Amino acid sequence: MTKTRLRAVLQWALGVWFVLVILAAFFYAPSASGFKGESARIVFFHVPQAWVAVLAFCVNLVASLRYLRTRNPIDDARAAAAARLGLVFSLLATVTGSLFANVMWNSFWNWDPREVSIVILLLIYAAYFALREAIPDEERRGSLSAAYAVLAFVTMPFLVFVVPRIYWSLHPDTIIGATGQLKLQMESRMLQVLLGSLVGFTGLFSWLYTLEVRLARARLARRGREEV
Repeated sequence: MTKTRLRAVLQWALGVWFVLVILAAFFYAPSASGFKGESARIVFFHVPQAWVAVLAFCVNLVASLRYLRTRNPIDDARAAAAARLGLVFSLLATVTGSLFANVMWNSFWNWDPREVSIVILLLIYAAYFALREAIPDEERRGSLSAAYAVLAFVTMPFLVFVVPRIYWSLHPDTIIGATGQLKLQMESRMLQVLLGSLVGFTGLFSWLYTLEVRLARARLARRGREEV
């Protein structure tokens, strides 16, 4: 099987997987007690989006460290691609979280510690791209962006895992409790759907990330031919 055919099969499999996850989220998983209406079902999408954002920022850190060591432009492209996807999935997690907040507490924004911390994280990584746009020299842009990415990542665990648990929060602790310990107190079918969604969103991130890196390679190769 060629790589092109394999990629096509994996993309179709990912699409089918997401269809099954969406159907299971609304027709297989039971309703959760303690929530208004069916608002708890958003956990099947909100939590995986937040997970992928964290994963993307971790990939951004690794690629940035590699660039600082190798000065290879493709590592800089990997770092930028991961940060871009992390920013997108952070926005999606913020939007889905706001929708849930509006259903539960009749307000899209409540200045909850988790809401505030995710906005700060968004601003930090938005500044990463502002920095990239402000520096025309490619090598200097890559070096400064990589150094900034390392500093930005230091704030990420603090804003995602620590700050929301220092102060009282409206946010339900479905996955990680107030003590920071893993807490999977969910009905078995809900947990199955959540784990399936986590797999699906991780696969989506991998596909989008691979696609961005391939495009970056093509741009670098074309530029190399033009310079010759």
